[in-house]
Order: sequence, then structure tokens, then C-alpha cells
Amino acid sequence: MDGAIFIAIAAALGIGFGYGADRLAARWPEHEDGAIRQRDWRTPIVVIAGGLAFAATVARFGANPVHLGVVFAYVAVLVVLFAIDLDQRLLPNLLTYPLIAFALVVYAVGANPFIPRVEDFAWAVVAAVAVPIALFLLAIPFGSGAIGEGDLKLLVSVGLFAGASKLFSGLVVGALAAGVVVAILVFIRRLSMKSFVPYGPFLIAGTLWAILGLPPQ
Repeated sequence: MDGAIFIAIAAALGIGFGYGADRLAARWPEHEDGAIRQRDWRTPIVVIAGGLAFAATVARFGANPVHLGVVFAYVAVLVVLFAIDLDQRLLPNLLTYPLIAFALVVYAVGANPFIPRVEDFAWAVVAAVAVPIALFLLAIPFGSGAIGEGDLKLLVSVGLFAGASKLFSGLVVGALAAGVVVAILVFIRRLSMKSFVPYGPFLIAGTLWAILGLPPQ
């Protein structure tokens, strides 16, 4: 079967998965008031993100079944986290902690496409520890909630899974995307300068770009 067909199938699966992730986010974790969010502007964003992420995963790693399966699993969880944070402004420990363990196991069994050498893993560990600590310290002057604990835990898994360079790349792209989107929303008066905007969705978008848009090594 032609590679383009596989990519198209992956995109269709990703669209369906994205829709399911949005509906999951509307229900879990349970909202404080017990409400279930109806389909809204978030739904098409997550659907598109799922379709693009799945298609890009197959396009980049389809030639290696092991790498495809590993990256596919990580990307699928990122899409779910994207949907949940976009809806509820949180990244559940039930998903972020397993991603850290997953990254360690994948490296241990030699199935990580991003960290082939021991020295690469050493730098990945340093980045996975140092970057979240640095961001936490930098956020202290801005008060509680400047950066979420879930964001920091996600960064640990990104560093361990994708390596130091992709961790930094994802951070930079996520920050730039957040700045552009917030500036536009403030300009059209959909947000004020005091509005709270979750960074998690932008961090996840930057991570997806780093692991799917940049060369594996």
C-alpha cells in the first residue's frame, strides 16, 4: 500500500481520536460542578491536532515499526493531555507520571528513536531535571499558578523521551506560539492583560512540532 494512503488513514484515525479526546476531556477529570461540556470551539482544535499529529507520526516513523509504535503511543497521550488542559487547565498526574516511566522504559529497551547513545541520555536526564527546576524558580516572582505542576512534570517526560535539544526546541516554539496567540486575543479584546491562559496546550504543541517536525536525531 502506498505511503500516502497510510498517512491518510492515520489522519482519519487521528481525527477520530482527537474527537474522543475532546469528549473525554469534557468528562474527566470530573468538573467541580459535575457538568459535562458540550462541543464548542475546543472540539475542532483537538480534532485537527489529533489528525495532524497521527499523520505526521506515520509520515516520519512509518518505516520503522518499533519507533512508530513508541512515538505513536507517546503522541496519543499528548493529544489527550492537550484536550484536557485546553478544557480544564490541568495535566493529570495519572497521565504525566506514566509518561516519565514510559520514557525511561523505552530508553532501557533500546527503542527510543531520539536518544541512541548513552551520552545523549545523560544530557536528556540533565535537561529533564534542570529545565523544570529553572522554570519553577523563574515563575516564583509571578505568584502561584504562573506555571503549573503538570507542565513541569510533562517537561520531565519530554526531556527523557525526546532529548535535550528537542526539549528546548519545544519550549521555544511553545512560548512563541503562546505569545502570538495571546497577543492576537488581547488585540481583538477576547482577553485582557490579566487573563489566565494555560501554557500546557502551547507546550504540547511545541513538543509535537519538535518530535514530529524536526529530524529524529
